[in-house]
Amino acid sequence: MRDVLFVIAGFVLLFGGGELLVRGAVSAARRLGISELVIGLTVVGFGTSMPEMLVSVEAAFKGRPEIAIGNVVGSNIANILLIAGFTGLMAPSGGWGADVKRDVRVMLGATALLLVAAAWGALPTWGGVLLLALLSAYLYAHYRASGAVPEDLEVRSATKPAWLAGLLLLAGLALLFVGADMLIEGASAIALALGVSEAVVGLSIVAVGTSLPELATSVVAAWRGRTAVAIGNVVGSNIFNILAILGVTALVAPLPIAERFLRIDVPLVLAISIVFALILSWSDRLGRKTGGAMLAAYAFYTACLYLSSG
Repeated sequence: MRDVLFVIAGFVLLFGGGELLVRGAVSAARRLGISELVIGLTVVGFGTSMPEMLVSVEAAFKGRPEIAIGNVVGSNIANILLIAGFTGLMAPSGGWGADVKRDVRVMLGATALLLVAAAWGALPTWGGVLLLALLSAYLYAHYRASGAVPEDLEVRSATKPAWLAGLLLLAGLALLFVGADMLIEGASAIALALGVSEAVVGLSIVAVGTSLPELATSVVAAWRGRTAVAIGNVVGSNIFNILAILGVTALVAPLPIAERFLRIDVPLVLAISIVFALILSWSDRLGRKTGGAMLAAYAFYTACLYLSSG
């Protein structure tokens, strides 16, 4: 019972911390004149991925690389099938432009690098440095390409004073640290009790828990008609999960990658990413039928995870 409470409390703290972090980050970005699309692809997408960052780093510190890798791979699968699928089902979205489609290609490239690391059998320290260098180039390119934020009433009213934005950022990070620690402890104990591997727990329970901020952000953005932010959040989060989270985690401790990730999960996330890229490239709309099919695919994937580990 204690372990379940730890997981629930960890989810709550991660969600609350991610929400505060995103609010502060978006306000700061708007004060710097960064456009809404770039906010969705970078600030919001990356800010909502901070729970994954804290959980993976914490897992690496505690010598649990399967949770660290599973968290990233499982979160990317959940971002596309669960979050983009749920967004399409609840609020059909469309209207994304060339910027989103370009970043989808970046997401595919980052996922391909993950497959290379899985084939190597580990992500060494120098690999982490490479991923972070690629992330820096990506961020710089977006900053150079960003335009001015539209001066409408909603943007002006949503911009907070600089001191409040900073306070929200610090409070969000504090909650993320505590939540990540509780989630790792509880999830590891549950895995031991259920007799399943930590990789499966990382791919499912931990991945969904750390993806809750992305789910909330994308659904709210799509519901309010900010479809570029909703889809950009998913794409940006997946890029950040690989380049930043695995990059930083590999700097903390070189990550061995279990064979199951090479055989099953990493090729699967690459295939899902390719299909998602094709949907965004060939269609201008993510409708309810596509969203429902994505949700069904995620349910099937999760069931297979636990049936195969039983």
